[in-house]
Amino acid sequence: MAASSIGYLIHINFNPPIVLPSRTKSTSLSFTFSNAKHPFKWSHRICALPPAVSVMASGSSREVLPSALDSSSEPPAIFDGTPKLYISYSCPYAQRTWIARNCKGLQEKIMLVPIDLKNRPDWYKEKVYPANKVPSLEYKNEVKGESMDLIRYIDSNFEGPSLFPDDPSKREFAEELFSYFDSFYKAVISSLKEDRVNDAISAFDSIETALSKFVDGSFFLGTFSLVDIAYAPFIERFQPFLLEVKNYDITKGRTKLAAWIKEMNQIEAYTVTKRDPKEHLESYKRRFLSQL
Repeated sequence: MAASSIGYLIHINFNPPIVLPSRTKSTSLSFTFSNAKHPFKWSHRICALPPAVSVMASGSSREVLPSALDSSSEPPAIFDGTPKLYISYSCPYAQRTWIARNCKGLQEKIMLVPIDLKNRPDWYKEKVYPANKVPSLEYKNEVKGESMDLIRYIDSNFEGPSLFPDDPSKREFAEELFSYFDSFYKAVISSLKEDRVNDAISAFDSIETALSKFVDGSFFLGTFSLVDIAYAPFIERFQPFLLEVKNYDITKGRTKLAAWIKEMNQIEAYTVTKRDPKEHLESYKRRFLSQL
């Protein structure tokens, strides 16, 4: 008699998101399913994400992203009690807040409202945010802006895993890195605008040094935090442009930075916000090559 086989299709959703404890290397799940004829035991090993980073809700199912609203679009129900995060899919500052929202597991709590920055709807400036920039957060009948302030606000005022450490030495260093960001950004941008990379080299050397301070992980503060969220969208854009246009690999000779980029790309809450590197490359070419 020929052997027969039974197939099982199993879907497992985690809601709320799983948060793996600090320093966890891995964990496992197992269960046993059986009936009189076909006993079945299943187990699965899960590699740990960086501490304080949540597995996105609904397992590997990604959020269905809404289309960007333009001048022809009707506004959402403004100030209806639903928190709303106004962003642009292409804006690195808005991407910061989007990542923070995802890492907190707030996909179903904070509504994502993308805006077409090239064809902005009038109602956004008139009814939502007079500064007419993204990101902005509509919450409790108020609208707040500025990405660095918003990632802190989202972390402090919404449920979900904390994205800022309790360790005083790490908090102090985090403040230094927040303050350094503008200098880092201006140094790299100056290299993109001009036919040289000296300023970018110095800036990324400083990043490598910063990533070497704590040895309990590959992130700026050892464990994943708001600091990584603050820098990731910009390094994501700088890397492909410098490599193709300036022939400069920001990871060459920088093992800490290479490891950081690799670890960041393991975090789904971040990777779902990324754009195709070719899009960044073409955007930066239009922006900077015409100036050379």
